[in-house]
This record gives sequence, structure tokens and C-alpha cells, in this order.
Amino acid sequence: MKQRLRVLIAAGALTLGAAGAGTARAAEAAHGCPSGEIYATNNTAIITDPADPRLRTRLDRFDREVRGIIHANGARPGASKLLNGVFWSGELKRATYERSREFDVTRVGRDGLHHIAGVIAKQYQQESVLTFRCLARTSPETDSVEIQAPGVSATRLHDALVDNPEARDELGGGSVTLDGRLVLIAPLADLPLARKFTASLGVDWNKAQVRYGDEEFVS
Repeated sequence: MKQRLRVLIAAGALTLGAAGAGTARAAEAAHGCPSGEIYATNNTAIITDPADPRLRTRLDRFDREVRGIIHANGARPGASKLLNGVFWSGELKRATYERSREFDVTRVGRDGLHHIAGVIAKQYQQESVLTFRCLARTSPETDSVEIQAPGVSATRLHDALVDNPEARDELGGGSVTLDGRLVLIAPLADLPLARKFTASLGVDWNKAQVRYGDEEFVS
């Protein structure tokens, strides 16, 4: 689990056609999605204490450096936001924590996003860096979903993960923004378990947004 940024597999009762996940309650985000998103950190330590001072960093220097990498490789950096991650370590048998950032990237295609993520992974000694490209729900490349939903704290995420052995073993963990917005990316195939887990977080799917697309862990 060390040096790996992982994002919780989760969603609600979504209309997925042949995937058969039920009736959608969340709103599909058809507009305002960047060409690509990169989820990354410069942390290489395993952090198990939620009071660890490393979890209070704003990663400002990391933000500037990654923006420089994006620009230097022919794309345009957009907004970025801080994330507080909670992940389950099978080796440690306990929750671990991660401070990271999500970077919006524009004017980039699939290969360009992959290359940029690879540069970041190598420069910051990460096992992998997660990317997400927004696509139409019916695109043949769509294999995942990104859920954003307000009203979830890192503490709530931690407690729900610890209390649910199936979710922590299969889903791994998740992240929230500083203002309490859950950001989750999941393979479509894992929606049934994710649906039950997000219900335990108290997610209001009438206020959630759904983006379909393609995820990749780049090493």
C-alpha cells in the first residue's frame, strides 16, 4: 500500500444500461468536466495517526511543481484542490491517511495525460498516479465513474471504512475535500458493493454529481 494513491470505489443507484445498476438519483455531470484529472501526492510515508502534522500541509510547492510539469508537457493546468484521503492497509490492519491534490488538465488527450502522470509518478517516487478522463456514458472507453457528493467528513469516512470489513478489503478507501465534498472514482463493475457503502456515509444522491469516464493508474 506504500507510495500508492488510491481512490474509493463508490456510486449510487445509477442507470447504467447493460450494467444494470438501477435508477439514477444523482445528476450526470455533462458539462464543466476538464479534459483530464490527475490525483497525486508527494508523500511516500505510511501515516496512521490522523493528528500527524504532515496531514495539515497545503502542498503549495507540490501544486506549483505539478502545474509546471503539466505545462512543460504540452497541456494546460486548470484548478487544483486539496484532498484528505483515508485508506485501508491490509498489511497494517488499520486505516492510513494521505494528503493529496487533484489537478484539472485541459488541452490533453489520453496519451498526453498518461505521459504527464508517469512523469509525476517518477519524480515523486509514487507507486502510481491516478488519472480520470470524462467521457460519454455510452463511450466504448468508459470503464469507471466519478462521484462527487457534499456532506461527508474524513472522520465519517474513516469510521465507515473501519466498521465495514467487506468495503475496506474490496474498495480500499476514499477522499474528501476540505469543505467536506466526497470525491470517489470507481470501476463500473464494483457498483453494487459501493452503493451499500456510500449509503452508510449518508450520501444524498439527489445532491450528488456523476461523471462517467476512463480511469488509469499510471506508474
